[in-house]
Amino acid sequence: MSRRPAPAEHPGDTATVAADRVLTLPNLISFVRLLGVPLFLYLFLVVHADVVAIVVLAVGGTSDWVDGWIARRLRQVSRLGELLDPLADRLYILATLLAFTAREVVPWQFTAALLARELLLLGSLGVLRRHGYGPPPVHYVGKTATFLLLAAFPILLLADAAPGAATVAGAIGWGLAWWGLVLYWAAGAMYVVQARRLVRAMRARRVGVSA
Repeated sequence: MSRRPAPAEHPGDTATVAADRVLTLPNLISFVRLLGVPLFLYLFLVVHADVVAIVVLAVGGTSDWVDGWIARRLRQVSRLGELLDPLADRLYILATLLAFTAREVVPWQFTAALLARELLLLGSLGVLRRHGYGPPPVHYVGKTATFLLLAAFPILLLADAAPGAATVAGAIGWGLAWWGLVLYWAAGAMYVVQARRLVRAMRARRVGVSA
């Protein structure tokens, strides 16, 4: 069965045509962001260099929009880039959550809520793949949720590492984190609904062909 990407929810939003290119500047930025994940884990969990870990996390998280912006600006959108960008985001979120939970920066309940959403999305992707579809396009709600979470994590780490800033940084960090969690689940629900519609449409076409 052929793999077909799920159709975009807003077809007019695609500014450039994806190409099978690998060696592009946006892809290089995404690879560098991916390398920041093990670097952060090493700094945070092994050598306990919290200040440097905050910098790595902040740069890796807040640069989320850079690769996409450059890809559209330079017309270097590629299928690999469309896969690397959300992969880097998810790895940053999951790695940070597990590391923060290990050092009790965030409660395990918060981590469990985010991991449950990832399992829901994995299930939806599995259903889509069985029907020949690739991952659906990233929705702006999901991008907003990711940005809020990636912005919240270094602030929460700052609150944990600097007691003098704990009150203000903690309030800001948790405000961003909870809003990010809500939108993360909202985006997950939208992906599930989209996957369900695609599967129903595929089944309806099959019934029409066999009739």
